[in-house]
Amino acid sequence: MSALAEAIAARIRATGPMSLADYMATCLMDPSHGYYATRDPFGAAGDFTTAPEISQMFGELLGLCLAQSWLDQGAPAPFALAEPGPGRGTLMADLLRATRAVPGFHAAMRLYLVETSPALRKVQAATLGRSDVTWCECAEDLPEAPLFLVANEFFDALPVRQFQRGESGWHERVVGLAEGRLTLGLGPKTAPADLAHRLADTRPGDIVETCAPAAAIAAQIGARIVAHGGTALIIDYGDWRSLGDTFQAVAGQAPADPLEAPGAADLTAHVDFEALARAAAPAAHTRLAPQGVFLDRLGIARRTEALARGLSGAALDSHLAAYRRLTDAQEMGTLFKVLGLYRPGTPPPPGLEP
Repeated sequence: MSALAEAIAARIRATGPMSLADYMATCLMDPSHGYYATRDPFGAAGDFTTAPEISQMFGELLGLCLAQSWLDQGAPAPFALAEPGPGRGTLMADLLRATRAVPGFHAAMRLYLVETSPALRKVQAATLGRSDVTWCECAEDLPEAPLFLVANEFFDALPVRQFQRGESGWHERVVGLAEGRLTLGLGPKTAPADLAHRLADTRPGDIVETCAPAAAIAAQIGARIVAHGGTALIIDYGDWRSLGDTFQAVAGQAPADPLEAPGAADLTAHVDFEALARAAAPAAHTRLAPQGVFLDRLGIARRTEALARGLSGAALDSHLAAYRRLTDAQEMGTLFKVLGLYRPGTPPPPGLEP
C-alpha cells in the first residue's frame, strides 16, 4: 500500500467506514499525498486533457460569450471575472486574448482564480504572466460584485456521496476494508432530506449521488449574480438529474480502479445539473445544452474555418481533429453539457436558451 492508502486504512480501522465524499476529498487534496496537491495532471503529459488544452477556440468562444453577456447587462464596472478550478490557466489565457478587443471589458474586470493547489497556482501564474490575478481558496472569497464566471470541469471533481435505494429507503455506500483492501459497502438505513423527492423516480437497487460542496458553491455564485448581476457558464459531464454510479478514476489518460491507488489517480463523478440550478435559485438558469450544440451556436465552425486558412499538413489535420473532438456526438459533443446562470430579467448568455 502507498502511504496515503495506509493512512486511509488506519483511519477506517480506528473509526469505521468512511463516506465516499471523505475518501474523494482525502485522495484529491491531502496536503502531502493528494492528487491535486502534488502534481500538474493536465495536458498531453498528464492524466487527462480538458477542452481548453485541445483547442484555443474553446476558451475564445467562452470569453466572447461572457463579454456579450456583460454588454447585455449594461457593461457594469468594475466586475469580477472568475474561474474556479482553472487548471493550467489555458482557458483563462484564451478568454483574455479573445476579449481584448471588447471595448471597456479589460479595463473594468478584476481577475479572480479559485485554486487551492500551490503547484497549480504556480503553473497558472506562468501561463497568464499577469500581476493583477487574485487567487482565492474558495468561491465564498469572491467579491460582492457583478460576477462573470466560467467553470469548466470543476464541479465533477467535488466529493460526492452515494446512496443506494433499498425496498423502503436509502443506504449510503461507504469505503471500508475487506481482507486488508479498500472496498465499497453499504451503511445502515438512512433518510437524507435532499433525497426525499427521489423515491418517486427510483427503484430498489438504484444509486443516486449527491454533492453538498457543489450545491454550496452554486448557491454562492447564484447569490452574487442575483444581488449584483452577472453570468456563470458551467461546462461538465453529467446530466440534468443524478441516477446511477458515475464514480470513476483516470490515471495515465486511461480508466483506473478508484480504490486501487489513492492519490495517484483523478477521481470524479458526473455532475447533477438540476441540483446546481436548484441551489443557485433565485438566479435564473438556462436549459441544459450539449457542448457541441452550444459551441456551434457560438460559431465554432466559422472560427475553425478562419484558423484553418493559415494551416496545412499535420497542423491542419490536428486543428480539424480538435474541432471534431470538441463538437462531435461521439467525442465530447454530447457527453459534456453546458448550463448558464444569469440575473433574472436579463438575457440568457449567448448560445443558451432560457
